[in-house]
Parts: sequence; structure tokens; C-alpha cells
Amino acid sequence: MAAGKNVLLGILAILLGLMVIAFPLISTFTLSVLAGLGVLFLGIWFLVQTFATWEDSMAASIAYLILGIIAIVAGIGLVGNILAFSFLASFILYMAGFFLLISGVLTLFTGDGGAAKGVGGLGIILGILYIILGSYAWNPIYLAMLIGIWLIISGIFQFFAPSGEPVADAAE
Repeated sequence: MAAGKNVLLGILAILLGLMVIAFPLISTFTLSVLAGLGVLFLGIWFLVQTFATWEDSMAASIAYLILGIIAIVAGIGLVGNILAFSFLASFILYMAGFFLLISGVLTLFTGDGGAAKGVGGLGIILGILYIILGSYAWNPIYLAMLIGIWLIISGIFQFFAPSGEPVADAAE
């Protein structure tokens, strides 16, 4: 039955990816609302933690308070703001690309053997690819295209994923 579940998830991911590509601004707006609400609720949780940890550690509760205020402000700023969401996605892609590029160069020059050199080269290639994708993510339409393509690729991979059947207990 799990193989059928994988096929269903694959079909849903492909359909969702096509919808995101077909309606890029609506999709990006929806994602910005969801991300903003998620960050807003995280900020509220941090504020609750401020009062829950006040008696145990005043320093931790002040840290929770500061994080809560920052998260609430960021969440409010992110809700429905397509450009802020695009900026955040682009920034994350740039940072990931930068770290992949640096770690690839380090692995290339410090790794032992051919496998390490291959991993280093792959890290460099992926880092450059992430930086290029980050430059396209500034535009909300391109960001929606990237998300849609990722969903379609994820859906296709679901067709080839192992079924995930539970392993029989040896005692049986």
C-alpha cells in the first residue's frame, strides 16, 4: 500500500507544481502568507517561553523575549509581502550557495583521495548553482517557477521511492 501512497504523493506534488507555475503570483502570495504566519506563531511561542522560563533563568527569558519580538515583527512584515518573501528566499539561496562553494573548495584542496575531490567539485558546482538560483529568486515569478519545478521533480522522484514497507520482526 505504501507504493500507492508514494504514487499519490507524486501525483499531488506534480499537480501542485503545475499550479504554482500556472499561477505564480497567487502562489508566491500564498507562500508568503503561510511563511509569515509561521514566523508570527513562532514569535508568540517565544513570548510564551519568556514567561515560562523567567523563574529558572532570567537570561534565557530575555533571549526569548528578544527573539519573540524580532519574530513577530518579521512575521508581520512577511505576511502577504511577496517582495519580502522573495528577498528571504533569495538570501537563503545565496547563503547556502556561498557555504557550499566555500566547503567545496576546502574539501577539494584538503580531501584525501578521488572521492573527496569529487565531493569538493560537486560542492563547488552546487554552490555556483545555488548562487545563480538566488539571483533569480529575487523576482517572485521566477521564485514561483523554481518552487514549481522543485515540486514537479519531487513528485517524479516519489514514483521511484522505495515503498517503505515495515521490516518484519525477527522474533515472529
